[in-house]
Amino acid sequence: MLPSSTHLVLIPSYNPGPAVFETVRGACAAWSPVWVVVDGSTDGTLEGLRALATDLPQLRVLALPQNSGKGAAVLEGLRHAEAAGFTHILSMDSDGQHPSGSIAEFMRVSQASPGAMVLGQPVFDASAPLLRLRGRKVSNWWANLETLWVGVNDSLFGFRVYPVTPLREIMEKSAWMRRFDFDVEAVVRLCWRGVKPINVPAPCRYLTAEQGGVSHFDYWRDNKLLTWMHARLFLGFLVCLPLLLWRRAFS
Repeated sequence: MLPSSTHLVLIPSYNPGPAVFETVRGACAAWSPVWVVVDGSTDGTLEGLRALATDLPQLRVLALPQNSGKGAAVLEGLRHAEAAGFTHILSMDSDGQHPSGSIAEFMRVSQASPGAMVLGQPVFDASAPLLRLRGRKVSNWWANLETLWVGVNDSLFGFRVYPVTPLREIMEKSAWMRRFDFDVEAVVRLCWRGVKPINVPAPCRYLTAEQGGVSHFDYWRDNKLLTWMHARLFLGFLVCLPLLLWRRAFS
């Protein structure tokens, strides 16, 4: 376990089932501190996490009174992290998809380049749903257009290290970025702000129901949300285009 006064692990969590306990234990074995933001869960995991925190002093559990979305949970964590003096968060999902074994590597990359964001580039195994992989390619193409191909290798993988203050400021100026649209919009808007991406490969797995996997992805609802998000971002991209072109010319 590696302690830090600047970088913490932040895990937004909504009804993840028992997989969250393995995720949190793995994160706590790799890093300190680890914070979990429980986003109005009703599956009993809040109580289990609070009990786990009595045995793991590096673990802190925050709770939102009702389900508000992944982005809302991350924003709650950002506010508390900034107030406590932390400069960076590593965000990871609570459902077992993301690799706790890669936490230390991502944190080292971030500490060496604190002005950047460290983005996970997922390495999928055979468990990855084909439909999700195809949809991912579409979102990645749009995100790269909206950032003038500055180097975002994957726009949806939520295993990332963010600088706290820029992301918190961007989110508080927006009425969006609170649900499934968070991951893509965060990376695009941070690129517009001049935060450079660093891509680091990381394994990604999809747990089956027998393995304790829980998915809240709704194909029609969430793809509709992503479509509206990219429409907003494209309009913002047109506004930012002169600045982005200037950066490309002089970087």
